[in-house]
Amino acid sequence: MKTPVGIIGFRGYSGAELAAILSRHPHVEPVLLEHREAGDGPDPIVRSGPRRIPYSPDVVRSAGLAAVCLATPAGVSMELASALLAAGAKVIDLSGAFRLGTVEDYERWYKERHTQPGLLAEAAYGLPEFCRSRIPSARLIANPGCYPTAANLALRPLVDAGAIVRESGIVCDAKSGASGAGRSPTLKTSFCEVAGNLSAYSILEHRHVPEILRTSGLDEGELSFTAQLLPLDRGILETIYFRAKAVRSAQDLLDIYQNRYAAEPFVRIYPSGQVPDLRAVVRTNFCDIGVRYDPPTGRAVVVAAIDNLGKGAAGQAAQNLNLALGYVETAGLL
Repeated sequence: MKTPVGIIGFRGYSGAELAAILSRHPHVEPVLLEHREAGDGPDPIVRSGPRRIPYSPDVVRSAGLAAVCLATPAGVSMELASALLAAGAKVIDLSGAFRLGTVEDYERWYKERHTQPGLLAEAAYGLPEFCRSRIPSARLIANPGCYPTAANLALRPLVDAGAIVRESGIVCDAKSGASGAGRSPTLKTSFCEVAGNLSAYSILEHRHVPEILRTSGLDEGELSFTAQLLPLDRGILETIYFRAKAVRSAQDLLDIYQNRYAAEPFVRIYPSGQVPDLRAVVRTNFCDIGVRYDPPTGRAVVVAAIDNLGKGAAGQAAQNLNLALGYVETAGLL
């Protein structure tokens, strides 16, 4: 028998992607949970397949759901998480509600009050490549944001190795497909605004910045991050610029990555001189990383690519679910 796992928010892009991933999982049965606040809006993308039942904590308990994934706005996640935990289910939250660790950081960057400070302090950050040890025993897992996933996988090994001249600053130029903004219709993400266009947004105040800082170990003044909207449905490409320290060649930087990620199933390092593009990662759970380096000037460029709905959301949630429930980490993803 398969383990039942609930999904609230299955009408959105990330929730629908997660339902599709778990539908092919060898050990998990996805169960779509109808919830009034998560269920308002367009008809669900998932129209058949997984069974669908009304949400309540009693239903979660009686259905024996081992975990519930919340693909909901942050405020809804805060409202639901406590009751789900009390019903005996582990919670994997795909919103930003529990990612930052402190109420102060959350309220500064999200511009709204946090109503569950105890759970915020308890939540395990779900970037497996750096936080794997905490995930299996955690009741509540905060699935990382899409931009921070690519940025931290690219930056953290280099920061740890002391390979960046931090006082010279780091520039992260990040571009995402329009599905990263969610399924609720807005003028900015309408077809006529996105098609044939490229636009920057949330300049100097993007809510994913503190996530990057928290995991990479950088200070706010050392990182300049700008998000831009691509006229595509999915995918993230981040081009990261910095001055390298104690580095003789691109291979030195690649050696840092290869040593750090040798045992990681979802991080792929490109050979010297090659960098990834979006086609390599769309509809996968991979993060692909490539490097270019100019020895005379010390200039380095790292390119990291992920699928914002895969490794940036639903794929990573499934990876965390596998760790939380004791399954092989790659189950349903490879």
